[in-house]
Parts: sequence; structure tokens; C-alpha cells
Amino acid sequence: MKIHEYQGKQLFAKYGVPIPKGYPAFTVDEAEAAAKRLIDETGSKVVVVKAQIHAGGRGKGGGVKVAKNGASEARDWATKILGMQLVTHQTGPEGQKVRRLYVEQGLPIKRELYLGAVIDRDKRRIAFMASTEGGVEIEKVAAETPEKILTVHVDPVVGIAGYQARELAFGLGVDPKRFSKLMGSLYELFVKEDCSLCEINPLVELDNGDVVALDAKINFDDNADFRHPAWKDLFDKDEEDPVEMEAKEVGLNYVSLDGNVGCLVNGAGLAMATMDIIKHAGEKFGVAPANFLDVGGGANQEQVTKAFKMILRSPKVKAIFVNIFGGIMKCDVIASGVVAAAKELGLKVPLVVRLEGTNVELGRKILNESGLAIQAATTMADGAQKIVASVAGAK
Repeated sequence: MKIHEYQGKQLFAKYGVPIPKGYPAFTVDEAEAAAKRLIDETGSKVVVVKAQIHAGGRGKGGGVKVAKNGASEARDWATKILGMQLVTHQTGPEGQKVRRLYVEQGLPIKRELYLGAVIDRDKRRIAFMASTEGGVEIEKVAAETPEKILTVHVDPVVGIAGYQARELAFGLGVDPKRFSKLMGSLYELFVKEDCSLCEINPLVELDNGDVVALDAKINFDDNADFRHPAWKDLFDKDEEDPVEMEAKEVGLNYVSLDGNVGCLVNGAGLAMATMDIIKHAGEKFGVAPANFLDVGGGANQEQVTKAFKMILRSPKVKAIFVNIFGGIMKCDVIASGVVAAAKELGLKVPLVVRLEGTNVELGRKILNESGLAIQAATTMADGAQKIVASVAGAK
């Protein structure tokens, strides 16, 4: 689960991570009022108007603007940013509509740094990464100059150790005492709030030596939502894919992708393998998976029908590949759901079905007697070749 920058900074403040003063705004009038309030509180006319979307690179996309001449200029920027379709390297070409703003005080910045914490699943520990290359895409830094990424792993029994914080502080060239305090606060936040990602880019060093979180990117681990009822107040439906939200409500695991083959599979591992084999078979023909969809081991006919509807909601889908290994999930249930969905929706795209496992013969019988133009596949490779041929042949 992702949250907005201003929500992340509210958490930062709660745990003692230094942040600039700022206020969220949902209208142009609120943005102007926030700017006036900041000017009164700080004595400086410089404020920053920031678009609030669940994506990085907002500054490069035109979603972060500095108003140097007071609240009237802040209002002008708010008018331009609020409601814009902001395109960044993380939103895709379609962009994301800006519905919220964050108005923040301007600071005398000396340097921009990077600090982030993630779960290192190989080491089963929280990894803190720091770099002097702040304010840029950290992925590029890691790929092009990996030596500029400093990393420490935190022992969950001991917690963040003083020497680890000082190691990063010396590597960044910042005051170790101030930085160690910030690191301790960030680690406490990460653990207590069940984060999967906590990123400050940029972390800035001010002229007086203070280190301040100029940005906040926090992702929560969805598996811990039962411990955090307050998360529901942080959730922004406007930032989520409506199909993915609908899938979650009916117990399906769905992720939208950019391809043209809809995938309906049971089991996350098999779903990943299915997407891989479609991509491999269709790479020369521009054929790729349009979604990740795991119906799980206990899906019923109604859920299968809903899954089909979700897949077909995308106009990019030119064919559907159903790949089922019936362990807990029975092949006849899937087959009945496929037939019911195809009839109800008046399916107009090619459909390839590969069934194997529990009640497979009954499932194949249901498909064969359906009267629908369903292509049967014996293996995953066979299914991938048939689905690619059906899409490539239609081009």
C-alpha cells in the first residue's frame, strides 16, 4: 500500500524525523491559505507547491514548483498543477491526475542526498541505503555507479547500531550525531509501521548542517493491515487501478500490465511462469501478457466469471489464455466458469485453455461440449504458441 508524500511526512514527524513545515491542500484556495500560513510562520516568502501522486519524478514532470514571491505566486502554481495529468517515469505515458497538493516552506539547501530502507529478502533484514547522489533516480545511480551506493543491514535482534549510522554519516559527509538520530527514528518508523519501503529522496543538508527529509515515499506491507486499522484513512482510491481494487474485493490477485494477452491462472508461481512463456513465445510478434491474474486455489464459478470481466475490461486484450493446474482448484469448476463467462460476455477474442490435474477429463468435456470456439492446449508451451498465433494472425 502506497501513501502520499504529505502523509509520509506526518509519520516522519510522529517518529522524530526532521521535515520542513508544510500543509496539504485540496483546492487552489486551500493552497493559497497554506502558503500565507507558512509565510507568517517562517518569515520567508519562498514556498514550494508539490503535486501529490503515488509516483516519483514529479519535479521533472512539472509537478513541483517554487514560489519565490509569496502566496499569490503559490496560488498561480496551484492553479496550473491541480487537475493536471502529470506524466513521470513511474506513471507511464498516460500519467496520473493531480487531485491533492502539498505546500511546503522553502529551505536553504546545501546538498541533496539519498537515504532509503527496504526489506532485503535474501538476507532477511532491513537494508539501509545511502548515497551522495540525491534528487535523481536512484536506480540509475545503482546501475551506472554502484560504488556510490552505501549499504548496511540491520540485525533485527540488535536494531540499528550506532556504528552503522556513523558509517553512513561519514560516507555522506554529514554530522554523525544528527544523522544517527535521524537513522534511529527512521528505523523505529519502519518496524512499528510495518513498512516495505521508506525512501527520502532527497534528504537535504542545510547551510547550518541540519539534515532534513525533503521528500517522503512510504509503502506499507499489505500483509500487516490487520494491525493497522488507521491505514484505511490513508488509502487514496483515486491513485489505484479500479480493476485491481475490484479484484481485491472479490478475493482475486490482479495486476494490470501493458500487453495484449489476458491471463487467467491459478497460483502465483504458475501465473508468473505463464507470463514468461507468453513473452518468450511472442517477443518477435509483439505479443505480451496484459495482466497478472491469480484466481487462487479456492475460486468458484462466480469468481472465474468476474475474472474474465476484469480481463476484458482492457481494450488492449486481443486474446485470453487460461492455464490451470488443478490441485485444490478443480478443472471442471474452472471450465464451467470459463464457459459461463464466455456466453455471458459474448466473447469476441480467441480463447486458449490448458487444463491439467483434478477432474481434468470432466473439465475438457465441459469445454468441448460448450459449442464455443475454444482452443484446447496440452501443455504450457503448446498454449503459448497457440495464443501467440491467434494474436499475431489477427494483426
